[in-house]
Amino acid sequence: MNFFRGVISGQAAGPQPSGAETIQKLCDRVASSTLLEDRRDAVRALKSLSKKYRMEVGTQAMDHLINILQTDRSDSEILGYALDTLYNVICNDEEEEQDESEDENAQKQADDLGLQFTDTFIQDPEHVTLLLTLLEEFDFHVRWPGVKLLTALLKNQGPQIQGIILVSPMGVSRLMDLLADSREVIRNDGLLLLQQLTKGNAAIQKIVAFENAFERLLDIITEEGSSDGGIVVEDCLLLLLNLLKNNSSNQNFFKEGSYIQRMKPWFEVGDDNSGWSAQKVTNLHLMLQLVRVMVSPVNSPGATASCQKSMFQCGLLQQLCTILMATGVPADILTETINTVSEVIRGSQVNQDYFASVNAPSNPPRPAIVVLLMSMVNERQPFVLRCAVLYCFQCFLYKNQKGQGEIVATLLPSTIDANSISAGQLLCGGLFSADSLSNWCAAVALAHALQDNLTQKEQLLRVQLATSLGKPPVSLLQQCTNILSQGDKIVRRGSKVQTRVGLLMLLCTWISNCPIAVTHFLHNQENVPFLTAQISENLGEDERLVQGLCALLLGICIYYNDNSLENYTKEKLKQLIEKRIGKENFVEKLGFITKHELYSRAAQKPQPVFPSPEQMLFDHEFTKLVKELEGVITKAVHKSSEEEKKEEEVKKTLEQHDNIVTQYKELIREQDAQLQELKEQVASMTSQNEQLQATITQQQSQIQQHKDQYNILKLKLAKENQGQSNSQGDGSQVNGLQTEELTQLREEVEELRKQHSLLQTQLGDKDALISSLKSGAGQTAEGPAGGSDNTELLQELEALRSQVQSQSTEIGQLKMERQDLLRRAEAGSSDTLPSSDSSLDAAKMAELESRLGAQTSEMERLKAEVKNLSESRAELGKQLDSTTSTVAILQMEKEKLQTDVQESKKEQDDLLMLLADQDQKITSLKKRLKELGETVEDEDDLDTRDQTDDDDEEDEDED
Repeated sequence: MNFFRGVISGQAAGPQPSGAETIQKLCDRVASSTLLEDRRDAVRALKSLSKKYRMEVGTQAMDHLINILQTDRSDSEILGYALDTLYNVICNDEEEEQDESEDENAQKQADDLGLQFTDTFIQDPEHVTLLLTLLEEFDFHVRWPGVKLLTALLKNQGPQIQGIILVSPMGVSRLMDLLADSREVIRNDGLLLLQQLTKGNAAIQKIVAFENAFERLLDIITEEGSSDGGIVVEDCLLLLLNLLKNNSSNQNFFKEGSYIQRMKPWFEVGDDNSGWSAQKVTNLHLMLQLVRVMVSPVNSPGATASCQKSMFQCGLLQQLCTILMATGVPADILTETINTVSEVIRGSQVNQDYFASVNAPSNPPRPAIVVLLMSMVNERQPFVLRCAVLYCFQCFLYKNQKGQGEIVATLLPSTIDANSISAGQLLCGGLFSADSLSNWCAAVALAHALQDNLTQKEQLLRVQLATSLGKPPVSLLQQCTNILSQGDKIVRRGSKVQTRVGLLMLLCTWISNCPIAVTHFLHNQENVPFLTAQISENLGEDERLVQGLCALLLGICIYYNDNSLENYTKEKLKQLIEKRIGKENFVEKLGFITKHELYSRAAQKPQPVFPSPEQMLFDHEFTKLVKELEGVITKAVHKSSEEEKKEEEVKKTLEQHDNIVTQYKELIREQDAQLQELKEQVASMTSQNEQLQATITQQQSQIQQHKDQYNILKLKLAKENQGQSNSQGDGSQVNGLQTEELTQLREEVEELRKQHSLLQTQLGDKDALISSLKSGAGQTAEGPAGGSDNTELLQELEALRSQVQSQSTEIGQLKMERQDLLRRAEAGSSDTLPSSDSSLDAAKMAELESRLGAQTSEMERLKAEVKNLSESRAELGKQLDSTTSTVAILQMEKEKLQTDVQESKKEQDDLLMLLADQDQKITSLKKRLKELGETVEDEDDLDTRDQTDDDDEEDEDED
């Protein structure tokens, strides 16, 4: 113990040992001491030396410290010392102040040292697992240094530590428990740990999200005061950004969990927005970024649209527009809010319509779009703010033909209001202002009002501008070309590359895919000479870009030319290019656009982000147009008139083939309809057959019941005839009752007659139904197979109908015989009847016996009919199967016909290709033969010679 006191206090006598020697002795003490108190003191001493002698402690003591973590789990104090020592060794944060000249070298050495010790620590992945188990200790002196140590390890070797934690059981769950710790310092450091853990690892991000991270983080943000909170809110927002950025699964989980609605209170601002703290600005900036992550253009369109809908429904978009129009908001927050609103409304018709209805709190109220455009064309506004407004305007018009029409309408003569400033007036003012950046922004904004909208391109041709007093108005298209081509003061402003590039992009977007606009452009006799002169000159690097855009504009005039102007047809423009510029030179100038560095930068994402105004040359949507048109313009320029004629012929041939295919398709559709009708008829007849079979089964059961009752009555009558021992008084009583029974039996017979009439009516209805089925089948069954099947089905139905009618008659007879037997049984029970009645009964009994014999034979006949009916049913099933197979065969023939049509079209295309190649080869061979001096006869000469030979032969035959 005296040794430790001497080391720590520095008061030991004699020469002082060096740092390395002291650390070696302390390590030996840690390894060899049996008392926990001695080891604890040695580890405490190592902790005190770990910052000054970082290399020595890390090299000599790391294994001993890890051993302490494994063996002394029961003592929290020594665990805390060991974790602190490891943190001091591994952490790269330099706390001590150093000279500026030594900062860079010292920091590099510290980083290398921390990386080296981190690699040593994670050589065995069990060490990281051990550290995760120590984080379950609630003791502050163990948990807090454990969190800091794991954070330092993740900073130095993030991917390796993430992989170990990912495969560790409950590894991420243990770290998520840190957010629930009641001690703020541990919770806050746990946020920093989770930030490092979730960087660039989608699997861990998903696990953290499903461990209820969103709920906990939003609760912490609310508890800390939302945007008015401190650094803890910033840490929570950074962690949320890690979890959501480029992770579609977590974004969907965030939306489905209704967490977007909980973001709305973050953006509530008051009337007085002055004096915002730097932390509040940072927090609000991160909150806006979080909204943008959910609606970023790089997300899938479906997910973005769903989030945009939720943001409108919960009022988040309305809250952002309130910040947009509020006063006193810091410039960087206003810029980021504009960018956020842009992406919330981009491509969403409902959100775009709402944004169009937002008014600024001015007197009189002005639309928010107008107020923003005023900032965009104002050269005194910050550059980033003007870029944000341009992005917002582009997003407002993205896939919004209604909004495009409203913007263009503000330029038309019938809608101009002299008392108010409109969006169109601001765009025109910016287009022709002295500020080149305003020219570019206005040109790009106006181009977006025409994007993929042929109607508005034609409408914009109507716009007239008053240039000066006493001069007639000119069209907007003419004025744009004047700025490019005329030699007055306007050109000197337009000579700036940025202005000219903006106007050329506007013109290319305007006349592309719009033959009417091309005609208007070519109608000005000065435009084509100007473009050819620009392209053919040898100018500097910056001017080469303008030359490329001029080549693109001239190429559009060729590709979308409808040949309505005789002087500027497609062929004449191509001849002009060949004579004045040269095809190869033209294509080279055109290809310079896509090779430009700023073109590649603009093509990456829709948002216009430029480091300086001078680099603001290309628009994202315009890069798509260039990519689409470059290839087709190159082909159009190189094509000869003969090739164009051949292409037109091929097109006509293809149209004819398409017409044939269309006819086949119509025929197949008709056959499909017929097949469907036949299927419906088969299904209807099948259901009717099932109903009839059910009726037959029911009637057979009734017949069987009547047979059973008949047998029972017959036995009863035979037994009652054997015993006649009743008295005369009883006979009189029975005779008196017999009259009443006879009356009742007559009533029952009358009832049976009514039932028989009802059955006859039902049979008539069935006859009418079968007749209607016959007529319907005769009208719809056109094919031979379908007609034969329907005829057979109707025959079977007719047979079933007759069977049902006969069986109904038999049922009525059986019922009458049953009533008669009942009456006879009652009459037979009396043996004291008068003599006249006895003779009558004897006659009736003889008649009953004969009828019983007839009934027996009838029963035999019924059995035979039931057997025949079963056979008929089986035959009907076979016929239905045959009909089904016929339908299947028709379907196969339909598919085969479709395949034949496709193969025929393909063969015709191949033949056309072969003929075109053969013609080209013949032409080239003729040309070469002519060059070699051989006499080559054209096809017309050959045809003439063949005709002459034919005439000669005819004359000879006549002679």
